[in-house]
Amino acid sequence: MRRRTGLAIAGVAALAWGEWLNWRWSRALVGSSGGTSTAVVVLGYRNPQVTANLINRWRVRAGIRSIAADGAHGTWVIFSGGATSSGATEAQLMAGYAKSVLAFDGTVLLEEQSATTWENITNVIPLLEDVDRIKIASQPAHALKARAYLRRQRPDLAGRLVRAEDYRPGEWIVVKPLLALYGLWTLRGLKAEERRVPL
Repeated sequence: MRRRTGLAIAGVAALAWGEWLNWRWSRALVGSSGGTSTAVVVLGYRNPQVTANLINRWRVRAGIRSIAADGAHGTWVIFSGGATSSGATEAQLMAGYAKSVLAFDGTVLLEEQSATTWENITNVIPLLEDVDRIKIASQPAHALKARAYLRRQRPDLAGRLVRAEDYRPGEWIVVKPLLALYGLWTLRGLKAEERRVPL
């Protein structure tokens, strides 16, 4: 009985830790920039299939709901991701899912050359020059990494970063501890100030 209780407490603690860390990452390196135009950048993930895989489908949904979150007019979505083994690019697969499954009929731009997160940011910068607000949609740790890269490459544009709707309480709760562990590993190269959440 005592062992079961201990395991249950450990399980709840792991879920709470994963939830907290993902929440924290979703709020790092973002501000409250105003304005009328917004670009939502959806980062692609390795996709060997001929249709968008589970992770890319989730990222597209997070990107689309990031538009609805503040009801901004003049918003467009940039799908970013290069070639896959299926022949189509990650950007094409995500855009196809947004249009055919989610019935998204807003403005879509494709960036189809990137193979890494650093390249995602480098290649979308020309598409971000004229927008007032920038949202980056992915898993929270990955989106934070991309925001840090934008801050390094173009500090002036990083001042326009605002929070995307890529974190929701309870969503993916069972795998959030694993996402948190992976996030800690993938963010190990970021400076402390790049991971800090402003009070």
